[in-house]
Amino acid sequence: MLMLGKIDSSTRLFMILMTVIMGLGIWLSGYNSVHWLLYIPPIAFLIAAIIGICPGMLVSRLLLGKK
Repeated sequence: MLMLGKIDSSTRLFMILMTVIMGLGIWLSGYNSVHWLLYIPPIAFLIAAIIGICPGMLVSRLLLGKK
């Protein structure tokens, strides 16, 4: 059974910090000089931290069929 929204606060904090660090790196590099693909991981981390559903884990479980 998939436990949606059941991540602990330390995982949420990690995802938020990673979002901030990646966003800072994109900002320091310049928004016009980074490829659009680099925006996907921070957005996925932010969604996972706010909602409690990790898109990467959902895709991995879908592809591998494991619990």
